Amino acid sequence: MLRSSARTVLHLLGTAGLIALLGAPVSAQVTAFKQAVAEAASKSDAVAKFYRENNYQPIWTGEGEEFRARRAALVQALSTADVHGLPVDRYRLDQLMDKMRDAETTRDLGMVEVALSRAFVTYARDVQTGVLRPSNIDDGMVRKVERRDGDAYLAEFKGTAPAAYMRALPPTSPQYRALLKEKLLLEHLLAEGGWGPTVPVRKMEPGDSGDVVVSLRNRLIDMGYMSRSASRTYDIAMQNAVQAFQAAHGLEADGVAGKGTITEINKSVGDRLKSVIVALERERWLMRDRGERHILVNQTDFSAKIVDDGYVTFQTRSVIGKNTSDRRTPEFSDVMEHMVINPSWYVPRSIITKEYLPKLRANPNAVGHLEITDSRGRRVGRGHDFSQYSARSFPFAMRQPPGKRNALGLVKFMFPNKYNIYLHDTPQKHLFAREVRAYSHGCIRLAQPFEFAYALLAKQSEAPKDFFHRVLDSGKETKVELEQQVPVHIIYRTAVISPKGQAEYRRDIYGRDAKIWNALSNAGVALSAVRG
Repeated sequence: MLRSSARTVLHLLGTAGLIALLGAPVSAQVTAFKQAVAEAASKSDAVAKFYRENNYQPIWTGEGEEFRARRAALVQALSTADVHGLPVDRYRLDQLMDKMRDAETTRDLGMVEVALSRAFVTYARDVQTGVLRPSNIDDGMVRKVERRDGDAYLAEFKGTAPAAYMRALPPTSPQYRALLKEKLLLEHLLAEGGWGPTVPVRKMEPGDSGDVVVSLRNRLIDMGYMSRSASRTYDIAMQNAVQAFQAAHGLEADGVAGKGTITEINKSVGDRLKSVIVALERERWLMRDRGERHILVNQTDFSAKIVDDGYVTFQTRSVIGKNTSDRRTPEFSDVMEHMVINPSWYVPRSIITKEYLPKLRANPNAVGHLEITDSRGRRVGRGHDFSQYSARSFPFAMRQPPGKRNALGLVKFMFPNKYNIYLHDTPQKHLFAREVRAYSHGCIRLAQPFEFAYALLAKQSEAPKDFFHRVLDSGKETKVELEQQVPVHIIYRTAVISPKGQAEYRRDIYGRDAKIWNALSNAGVALSAVRG
């Protein structure tokens, strides 16, 4: 039988390794434990803060059911971290297990205590708000991720049911859960060898026949877009299957298997699995309240949506920034405050100096649709000698007055931000008919801006269409405040699960997802094939 004082220490510090120490004074053991914890925790400000505030008491290495439950919950979470597309080796579970097994001294236990806390904090942050920092991957990913301090995680975990707490850490959004299911499905497919042989890249259309059509047929069957068939002809069943595939991959759904369609059909299960794992990481970056009503712009889908209580209530096509270093649309969230009907276009400085100044230097009457104004807002005549200015010394501003030919069209939607990005109308309506719509200087152009305005104004006007056109017909530049400000989330997803549960994929137009995958891979994330 152990002395009561020894039982107290064992309850506090809790492994069989302490038995050898029971001859030492209890106070000495407690002091040694606290010193070891303080020393080990000093490498992390957040962990050190937690233990200071808790008088260096253990939360992992004690004896008793609550301590065992915490250890079990942590081991379970770390051992299955790959389910979430996380780098399992990052948490060094094998080393943690060895340390727990080999602990023989009070100092060893203190070191184990802190090692468990550090692994817990790392995992909690990773699974809740992501492994990576977006801005470290690409300068267009300016999204601010709301990361919690480690001591907050530890304090919260200490007072809750361990297993339930671990289950509640990942995002709970329907999209995240659906992506997890798609990940598991793809891992099973990967184990089974994927979708079979790829298809020769050549154009196929209804009426064609032969071996190349058979290869397309077999691929579509394996991918789940066609039922079993022995047909060697590009028949109506194959045309429907191709159209369904095109619709799910952001392609023109014309039922013709051209180069672009075949290229997407030939993407491997591994390629799609990478997109899903990247999408899970991106979903963790957006671990926040998105708003009962919010606007969602998915750049890779060239779409803008209004979402109310989880349902898309309005959707329109969009044009995003051209794929050049100075025009790509950034990713971030903000809040839409107002719209401007009959807007002026105040030309950004970068466009003035890069595009318009060279023309003015050559011909002072160039870009005649724009007004040139000085620092006091006075118009500058075209007789001015613009050739004397460089991009740095050009002292004037430029403005395009309201009108149908205005670069912003007839309405713009404002969520003031330092990137000078907003949603707006455009006179270049022909661009919305194109499959890939990356043409702007960075702002997001809408195919149906009036209807978008009606949907926003419906929350504050009984006749939103009438109100909008009454202001529009005045021809005056008018700012209309939104009584209910609306969160705006500009995202970039190449893998999305539709409300009906279908996986949809888009092309990585800016190459950002490739960068994210490389960074995740370098951190230790790997594709895995799951059988059974």
